[in-house]
Amino acid sequence: MSIRLGYQMPNFSYGVAPKDLFPAVIAQAREAEAAGFDAAFVMDHFYQLPVIGEPNEPMLEAYTALSGLAASTERIQLSALVTGNTYRNPALTAKTVTTLDMVSRGRAVLGIGAGWFELEHQAYGFEFGTFTERFERLEEALQIITPMLRGQRSTFDGKWYHTNDAMNEPRVRDDLPILLGGGGEKKTFGMAARFADHLNIICNASELPRKLDALHARCDEVGRDPKTLETSFLAFVIVDEDGDRARKAQAEILARQGITDLSALPTESLRRTIADRQFAGTPDQVAEQIQTRVLDQGIDGIIVNLVTNGHESGTVELAGRALSPLVHA
Repeated sequence: MSIRLGYQMPNFSYGVAPKDLFPAVIAQAREAEAAGFDAAFVMDHFYQLPVIGEPNEPMLEAYTALSGLAASTERIQLSALVTGNTYRNPALTAKTVTTLDMVSRGRAVLGIGAGWFELEHQAYGFEFGTFTERFERLEEALQIITPMLRGQRSTFDGKWYHTNDAMNEPRVRDDLPILLGGGGEKKTFGMAARFADHLNIICNASELPRKLDALHARCDEVGRDPKTLETSFLAFVIVDEDGDRARKAQAEILARQGITDLSALPTESLRRTIADRQFAGTPDQVAEQIQTRVLDQGIDGIIVNLVTNGHESGTVELAGRALSPLVHA
């Protein structure tokens, strides 16, 4: 597995009737595949996230959507960014992603994280728990899921989960990749060093040097060469052939967060805002920003979302054409 360029679809508010929504999702995945993206991702949420929209905006169940994409694409890898461990029994997660791997003929990636959006837990009746409890659960879950993906039976008696000789058959391979997503320098990075093939780092771009230092420390603690753990950064990309139009779209997003004038913010204040995760402008301008702010810091690849216009025909191809040369030698 290698994911040097991924495309995440975090937004299903396309201004179309529900019956026309999934065709727009398929179109994006196919465009990403044709444009050289290595993987397509959907979010594993039930409500839209606060930084993107309102809770009642459209949101699809992740694995049902990914199975539909598996039948509609040929080469691109498919994953959730990331599966909320709190929603699912871990043995069932192993079975679910393995079935997706079969449906897609070996293109599934298990993206998984601890879970964090409390509102949807309350609404759907899932236990949220404390920060510590959620990470305890994730660590136990990975001890169940990992052997089940490798063709081994799982017997586990933990604080949160229990299995008894749990089998996971059939499989098309014994090396289905595990991707962890998050920014926690101790817990998430520690589990990534122990269990993961890929770590998608979610943070502000200016934090990347510190995050990589922490990741290398976690790898050293378990005796792992950090070069064997592929990394990526989740980037909010706003790209348009008309750079002014892209920057206007960015300004509209920031205004909803109470930021009305980027130029007026001191550098340190700017780095603490969501703008530090955004890359806006023409394709060439976005590529230059990604190169200097992300890849030059030592990150292997990027996962981008095009939250403002990814559903518009040609936008995914535009991003892929600009960004693929940066990460695909």
